[in-house]
Amino acid sequence: MRAVRSWYAYGVAERAGNEQSGAGDDEPADEGGTASRTSAPGRSAAGLGLVLGALGVVYGDIGTSPLYALKTVFTLDRNLTPDVPDVYGVISWVFWSIILIVSVKYVIFILRADNEGEGGVMALAALARRALLKVSERRAASVLALGALGAALFYGDSVITPAISVLSAVEGLEVISPTWEVVVLPVSAVILTLLFAIQRWGTGRVGAVFGPIMLIWFACLGVAGAAEVIRHPDVLAALSPTYAALFVVDHPVIAFIAMGAVVLSITGAEALYADMGHFGRAPIRRAWFAVVFPALTLNYLGQGALILRAPESRDNPFFLLLPGWAQLPMVVLATVATVIASQSVISGAFSVSREAMRLGFLPHLRIRQTSRSQYGQIYAPGVNWGLFVAVLVVVFAFGSSTNLAAAYGVAVTGTFMITTTLFLVVARARWRWPTWRLVVFGVVFGSIELTFFTANLAKVTHGGWLTLLIATVLFTVLLTWRRGAELVTARRIEREGPLPEFIETLHATNIPWVPGTAVFPHPNKETTPLALRANVAHYHVRHEKIVIITGRTANVPHLPWDKRLTIDDLGDPNDGIIHIDALFGFQDPTDFPEVLRRAAAHPLARDVHLDLDQVSYFVSRITLRCTRQPGMAVWRKRLFIALAHNAASHTEFLHLPEERTIVLSAEVAV
Repeated sequence: MRAVRSWYAYGVAERAGNEQSGAGDDEPADEGGTASRTSAPGRSAAGLGLVLGALGVVYGDIGTSPLYALKTVFTLDRNLTPDVPDVYGVISWVFWSIILIVSVKYVIFILRADNEGEGGVMALAALARRALLKVSERRAASVLALGALGAALFYGDSVITPAISVLSAVEGLEVISPTWEVVVLPVSAVILTLLFAIQRWGTGRVGAVFGPIMLIWFACLGVAGAAEVIRHPDVLAALSPTYAALFVVDHPVIAFIAMGAVVLSITGAEALYADMGHFGRAPIRRAWFAVVFPALTLNYLGQGALILRAPESRDNPFFLLLPGWAQLPMVVLATVATVIASQSVISGAFSVSREAMRLGFLPHLRIRQTSRSQYGQIYAPGVNWGLFVAVLVVVFAFGSSTNLAAAYGVAVTGTFMITTTLFLVVARARWRWPTWRLVVFGVVFGSIELTFFTANLAKVTHGGWLTLLIATVLFTVLLTWRRGAELVTARRIEREGPLPEFIETLHATNIPWVPGTAVFPHPNKETTPLALRANVAHYHVRHEKIVIITGRTANVPHLPWDKRLTIDDLGDPNDGIIHIDALFGFQDPTDFPEVLRRAAAHPLARDVHLDLDQVSYFVSRITLRCTRQPGMAVWRKRLFIALAHNAASHTEFLHLPEERTIVLSAEVAV
């Protein structure tokens, strides 16, 4: 069944709960998608293009973790000694964290929980909400709020990741010559500026450019690590989980502190899930198991072997793993790779933002579709430049990747736990997993992630407060918008009143008709457009032809016009009032004047004789007034009103001609 989304054509917010419908209650198959836009990428996933694109966008974050993960582990606590038990213990923890959290939890399980092909914590929350609506509305609301918290934490991660990734790469210049330290910050700022500037090209084009570069990057990771492993093959023993267990038993306090840095090796896992809508499930899985996972494993093993051979290398084992002649080229490649690493969370933030809009947690933002065939490939200018400003502030405030490492981890591990919780809800309520399976999944992954989260709480006073502050602010914004939209929607519907009753009133009062066609964008045909009600109330006339248009978006790129329009005469074919339900593909422009032209040829519309030469568009714009009415704190109401003022213009979105568009304001008390 094709999923369809409706949206407000005029006002403050999308109706809460108008997210797209689910694709079914059965557990999805491993390689397919649950919706039409997922199945196409799944069927074509064998193509090298999608796999390379996934490498270039999805795996940049986790793929550049070797730059700073082990470096941070061995500099965070100098009680860690570069001997076999400690080095093998750390490597074992890194390896098994990647195996369990990334390979098993995310790549095998979490990617199955797509919402019409979209991933990310908000998409997962929407799935969980729909699964619980039949059971308890309170529980459904709770999981949606939990998803909003996860989204807020992900935004915090989206600020830290570009900053720490680019800084850690450019700091490689200091390994070559300490005199280059002064250029690290300005060079990082220039690189980040260029990164955010190219986002308008779209993730498809960016991935096409970045994919081959990341393939070279992972090849270099693997070769550099393998060269050291060949010299010291004993390090392969670190792959045994027994060393991880012994490390904890022998040094419980040191191991606990080290866990706060080990998590840096898996920080890109949530971005991997959030970016699923850009490329599809199968390309992401194949890129991981064929390229990314082997390269990461070899590099971490190589860094461990180097630390054992040359203990002084633990200050920067990644670059010291290379011969002197290769360090400068690797700095350049690492810088490019970290730019790509930032891409994964940026594009993930775009996807999460769109899901938040659908669920009523954000106002209508400008979203530009950047692909003719892939629904998930989008560009959100407001989100992009907001992230850019935040990232630059963080870069100059912290000054180095070492300082930023203390701020990293809290948001990531918090999102991990939220994702696990929501997945368990979906698995139980939607897929009907048996209890024993839920318990095993929850205990295995929940215990590991709780350990990571607790270990990172120790870093709150050393920088971890930053991501918590970002998450708190954004969580407040998300909840405030949703609650405010609910209040405004309820009060606006009261003012609109039922459309059938309004039409009956028009018939009964014999109100004068004036020539021309009046078009009213409106989200449904049950209530009366405020602009229509205001027209009649203030001018005591109605137009000869009244057209109410409701726009909705389907999850396919294009729809032919013969399948787009549904016309209803609303019970009386002779009163000149009709309703048009217009369905758009996600790549189709939401052009209401074109809808009207196409509808004029429809039999019902021909009977009405739409006058296309005298068309006026009446858009309802709600003016919000802050009051002390119950429902929300006054400061939150003011925040909501400020957000509403910055929402995108629906007149522009609907392609309405300015010279024929009349905006009628209606005041609603909040």
